[in-house]
This record gives sequence, structure tokens and C-alpha cells, in this order.
Amino acid sequence: MTTEHHADNESNPAADSPESAAGFSIPSSHIKSVKTGAKLASPRLNIVLVEPEIPNNTGNIGRTCVTTGCRLHLVKPLGFDIDEKACRRAGLDYWPRLDLEEHDSLEDYLQTHPPNTELTENARPRTWFLTTKAKQTIFDAPIKQGDHLVFGRESAGLADSVHAAYPDQRLCVPMVANERSLNLSTCVAIVAYEAVRKMIGSGEAVVDSQGRLLSAD
Repeated sequence: MTTEHHADNESNPAADSPESAAGFSIPSSHIKSVKTGAKLASPRLNIVLVEPEIPNNTGNIGRTCVTTGCRLHLVKPLGFDIDEKACRRAGLDYWPRLDLEEHDSLEDYLQTHPPNTELTENARPRTWFLTTKAKQTIFDAPIKQGDHLVFGRESAGLADSVHAAYPDQRLCVPMVANERSLNLSTCVAIVAYEAVRKMIGSGEAVVDSQGRLLSAD
């Protein structure tokens, strides 16, 4: 979705609590399961980063995934080691609780999780590809729980082969005319919370009286 030509200028974060800045968190029972290395039984979304290049972005995205109950997929080759200090610093103490799945290549990811090209109502999760080349916005797409949201690398976005194969499953975050792109971690957070908003509206998710994001069941 994004095109960036330099790493973010991140400052050292202050000590933080196990909840997001917005005040949302996944249930403590889910946090406990992730700490023990178990996968989320029903991830709210699958966030897929194809060949990410900037560790700070991936660290921030990992934190967003933990606080929204999403699974993160990293598609290799990566532009950094996931143990890199910048990645873990951006993710703070959230990183050990991250539900993470790695794939050796985009082809490997697509074989493991074949995209659902049927955009009608059904139980199978769908796959959406985020790109500035799309005309359909995230506000128009029927994103549901369990769907996959695929983002390209910071410098080049998604490959032309993806655009050719899945033209009707491409989405964009609308911007004013003549502007190039959003930061990748910002874009992921925008899309994830728009999806959460849709899930609250459909009853797939609820926010309790304490402002906590919970599954409807």
C-alpha cells in the first residue's frame, strides 16, 4: 500500500502498559494463550506483510495486531531480522504475545492460504490486497472477521502479478489528490480499525463498558 524512501525517525518509547494507546486490548485469556506460544483460536483479522523492509514499521504493526486480536503474517524475504532491536523496540513488550506466522515467499503464503475470490456472503475468509492503485476503498468493502489484509513492501508495494490476478479484491485508503502514500504501520492501523468498526456494526465484535474490545461470543 505504501511507498517510503527512508526509515521512520522513532524515539525510544516510554515504559508502557499491556494495552494500546487507544485503550483497547484483547481479553486477558487470549493474552495468556499467546504468551504460552499458542495461536489465537479465532484471529479477528490476518494482517499480511509482503517483504517488509523497515523494522520499526513491523514492530508497530505487531503491537497493533496484539491489541486488536489479529494474527500477523510475515512473507519473506524480510529487509531485517525480526530479532532486530528496532523491531522489538517498536513492539515494546507486546512482541512476545504476538501470534506470528512466517512464509518463505508470496507463493508459499498463497498456497497455504488460497485467496477466496468469491465476494458474496459466505463463511470462508476473504483476502483483500491494499494498494494505492485500487479504486474501491476500505469503507466500501465488506471486510469480516477472519479476512486477510495483504500489504506490499514500503518501497514498491505489491507485485504487478498480484494486481493482475486479483483486480476485484484490491482496496485503498483514500487520500487527497496528488499525494503518494501513507506510512505502512499507519495504513495497517487505519484498515484494522475500520474493519473492527464494521465488526462492531455487524455484531461480530463488541466494546464493553470499560472500552475493551471483545468477541461477540
